[in-house]
Amino acid sequence: MVSRSHLAAALATLAVIGASVTLSARLTKQEADQFSAKLNRIVQTGNAKPVKTAKPVAAQPLTTQITDNELNAYFKYNAGAQIPVGIVDPTINALGDGRVGGRAVVDLDAVRKQKQRGWLDPLGYMTGRLPITATGRLATKEGVGTFILESAEVSGVTIPKTVLQELLSYYSRTREDPDGINMDDPFELPARIREIRVGKATATIVQ
Repeated sequence: MVSRSHLAAALATLAVIGASVTLSARLTKQEADQFSAKLNRIVQTGNAKPVKTAKPVAAQPLTTQITDNELNAYFKYNAGAQIPVGIVDPTINALGDGRVGGRAVVDLDAVRKQKQRGWLDPLGYMTGRLPITATGRLATKEGVGTFILESAEVSGVTIPKTVLQELLSYYSRTREDPDGINMDDPFELPARIREIRVGKATATIVQ
């Protein structure tokens, strides 16, 4: 069964993968609550048992449109502990044509201190809390998604994919998955979501 927190955590993870446009609009609690209501509906739909009929009938897909402001207001006001410790002020932006971007301030010390760093390891020189930005393309079909990274930066300096992957692995790991997320791996969409259509400043969830 899909929980509300599982879906919210999946969205929060996109803030680490996704990241790059500065959000200029003022975010409101009302927008955060609008997203919470939509999130509840998405989860309830995902948990509902399919209705059995004598003759199979093709069900009409349920679509839910969310805006950048609603999602980012949710992160600001309602997400709380669903955002991993060490990640601050995450934002996600739909750039259109399947492309996503966003931004998050990330505690690099926690990741850097995991192991001994060599001279050629970029994380050996990154300290404190710094803004991480990146852009990429999200493709989804038949309940499975893939993400292709286009670019990533720390404080405006381009970083290799390996650095972003280490940060993602660290902040997405769980007791059940101690290695965290590999951004190259296809992933199953939660809550029986079949597709996510990324437009300009909006995304449509199809169940």
